[in-house]
Amino acid sequence: MKGPRGGAAVPSPERVLSPAPRVDEAPLERGLRPRRLAEYIGQERVKGSLEIFIRAAQARGEVLDHILLYGPPGLGKTTLAGIVAAELGVALRITSGPAIERQGDLVSILTNLNPGDVLFIDEIHRLNRVVEEVLYSAMEDFAVDIILGKGPAARTMRINLPRFTLVGATTRLALLTGPLRDRFGAVLRLEFYDLAAMDEIVRRSAAILPVAVAPEGALAVARRSRGTPRVANRLLKRVRDYAEVRGEGAITAPLADEALAMLGVDELGLDDVDRRILLAIAEKFGGGPVGIETIAAATSEEPDTIMDVYEPFLIQLGFLQRTPRGRVATEGAYRHLGIEPPTPVDAGQRPLFGAE
Repeated sequence: MKGPRGGAAVPSPERVLSPAPRVDEAPLERGLRPRRLAEYIGQERVKGSLEIFIRAAQARGEVLDHILLYGPPGLGKTTLAGIVAAELGVALRITSGPAIERQGDLVSILTNLNPGDVLFIDEIHRLNRVVEEVLYSAMEDFAVDIILGKGPAARTMRINLPRFTLVGATTRLALLTGPLRDRFGAVLRLEFYDLAAMDEIVRRSAAILPVAVAPEGALAVARRSRGTPRVANRLLKRVRDYAEVRGEGAITAPLADEALAMLGVDELGLDDVDRRILLAIAEKFGGGPVGIETIAAATSEEPDTIMDVYEPFLIQLGFLQRTPRGRVATEGAYRHLGIEPPTPVDAGQRPLFGAE
């Protein structure tokens, strides 16, 4: 689903591997979030940078520079904003780009901040352009200009703001305008987590829930979590339910395999939607290259959803390539699907697997 200015992709809410947040999971997610940098697992480069920025700002007695976090959904951007506020010992105010419809909405939020507060704007790339312009002076000069009256009698009044830290989050860095992006003191990218970090996250979440989990069971859940903590916590919750009904309450590797197979999640963390995308490219279009709009039409998914939610993980696995002419299924994708790759002749004399 698209929002203003090519808004954030919204995958199907019932999809178990969806990295998008759900309202019904909010209490669980809040309970599992780390509160301090020392508790945060993975993202060592981002975590190390934030620690230096925070300590330096505290030593100088200054407000922390504005920070922009970007990367695929579900990797912990909101969690990091909360950690920044906790480490600074200030309040965290949370909003999102689509929620701020008018300049007055943003001015109201800004004028109600206390000195040093952290303002977190999720999906900041979806801010209305007119609203975005208010942020320029707010971020740079800690002031906003408002127009009073209309016509010849109109006049401008400047409102000074308390010094604050803006933490912006986006899944689509390219959609941010240059003037807004340039006003952030630090731009940090969150990457997918490796298997070791995911295993540690699953064990930590299992201890908090609490649920007994064998080392092999935790690894089985971690391996299918697509390098995304939000997905890991959701899968752990579903496997816990399965263990309580079909097992003895403890999550073992065989039980985790059974539960995740029932949910349609294979050993690499792919589900029916992922396989449908790969099969569309491999079988309907001879392996590609094929355009994203054509793939969307063939799979009944939104182009933005495919680009933001499904493609990054398929590319990370080496199952999909982006080329100037379109998407191409790789040899690894064919092997995983258990089908024979086409020959160059079958592909209309096009070189296979992205070779030009």
